[in-house]
Amino acid sequence: MAVHGPFVKIHPVVLASIVDSYERRNEGASRVIGTLLGTTDKHSVEVTNCFSVPHNESEDEVAVDMEFAKNMYELHKKVSPSEVIIGWYATGYDITEHSVLIHEYYSREAPNPIHLTVDTALQSNKMNIRAYVSSQMGVPGKTVGVMFTPLTVKYIYYDTERIGVDLLQRTRESPSRTNGLTTDLAQVASAAGRVQEMLSTVLSYIEDVLSGKVTADNSVGRFLMDLVNKVPKITAEDFESMLNSNINDLLMVTYLANLTQAQIALNEKLVVL
Repeated sequence: MAVHGPFVKIHPVVLASIVDSYERRNEGASRVIGTLLGTTDKHSVEVTNCFSVPHNESEDEVAVDMEFAKNMYELHKKVSPSEVIIGWYATGYDITEHSVLIHEYYSREAPNPIHLTVDTALQSNKMNIRAYVSSQMGVPGKTVGVMFTPLTVKYIYYDTERIGVDLLQRTRESPSRTNGLTTDLAQVASAAGRVQEMLSTVLSYIEDVLSGKVTADNSVGRFLMDLVNKVPKITAEDFESMLNSNINDLLMVTYLANLTQAQIALNEKLVVL
């Protein structure tokens, strides 16, 4: 793997795993390290998974359990063969001398690996996340050092990850920092509310353009044209009929599932008797 672009895309599950490993660290450990897994292309690196690696660190030396890292990667390949080693992470704000030694190991596992630092101690009152790529510097044939060049970090997520991210966002408004899962109907209502808000924003922008309050933007107009063309042409009566039919199908499936669950529970009690 070689980094050809300046972007590193990180999924929320990676950050959650890093923070969890930091919270579960051994007593006396100042930081945790681990392997980053993902995919790469010509323009960016996408980090989709990770796992922590045990290590011992002191002022004079660092020891990393390389055998554990290799075994974990072999097991992970059986589940997600498309994900490869793309670098490693460490909690903390700065790059230390030991980071150079650990980076040398990962350079043997992946060409030009990235190094991700996560400030779990919140030294600047926020969790700073930085990504680096190393390059050699010095005089050829003489002492050669390593320089870490920062990369641009972007946060992306799958649609399934968005549910967890939204749930975590709601805990900020809770005094106890906890929040329960919402029902399916509540999620549909929330999604419909967000769509309505976005439509209101679009309509307000269009009205301001037509009235001359805002200068028209051609790129926004093209996006709106694509959005309008994607809306299927269907009458209100046909849409209501289709929606009611789908709801009836959903209710029937739910009823059959509950009936099957009740029959299984009843059969278990009869067997016990």
